[in-house]
Amino acid sequence: MLGAIAAATQRVQLGALVLAVPRRQPLDLARQALTVDQLSGGRLVLPVGIGVLDDRAFSGVTGRGATPSGLRERADLLDETLAVLDLAATGETFSFEGQHYRFDDVLISPAPTHRPRIPVWPVGVWQAERSLARAARWDGIVVQLRGERAMEDPSPQDVADLVADLTDRRGGPEAMRDFDIVIQGRFAGDDDAHERAVAYQEAGATWWIDGHWEGPDAHFERQIELVSGGPPRL
Repeated sequence: MLGAIAAATQRVQLGALVLAVPRRQPLDLARQALTVDQLSGGRLVLPVGIGVLDDRAFSGVTGRGATPSGLRERADLLDETLAVLDLAATGETFSFEGQHYRFDDVLISPAPTHRPRIPVWPVGVWQAERSLARAARWDGIVVQLRGERAMEDPSPQDVADLVADLTDRRGGPEAMRDFDIVIQGRFAGDDDAHERAVAYQEAGATWWIDGHWEGPDAHFERQIELVSGGPPRL
């Protein structure tokens, strides 16, 4: 689908919110991502996460290819796959040995158009140490709140606190220059959408993506309406 969109567009950024990486083989994902990168002229980004177990498309799947149930194991698979993607982005032959994957003398070419690599945006859970540390190593963060607030939209203060934390982790404001802070939530039809967008921007967010996962707002016709209407204008 992203390849088809890449062929029909020239400027729009391409990505899927989010890719459940532990369900995918690293070399297959690397080849697919580099193909879309080439087709789009470097417009692909990779929002990635560990995947959830109650996804109706995957729940109940067992055997080869099933998503591991353990949180730690899925996190390990995510980290190893991202390491493989980073090696694949060099355009040179590489080998990799981890706990779950091992590859010898692999070459995936050409190197990505977007340099030094296709931007990776891991899901980062605010105040979850390993999750934040992972996001800080890459190119952006898809923000998620923790525990009972997991289904809530982050507040501007949440975003400001997160940005301050990541700035420290990455070594200062200069290291945040090209780092994306991605908020997903609901803005379409809200009277205060403009004010919320301004508040998010002032807190340090770089993207605010309207996400409707279930219910009538998730239907195709509604998504077409959202795209046609465009984002809140600052």
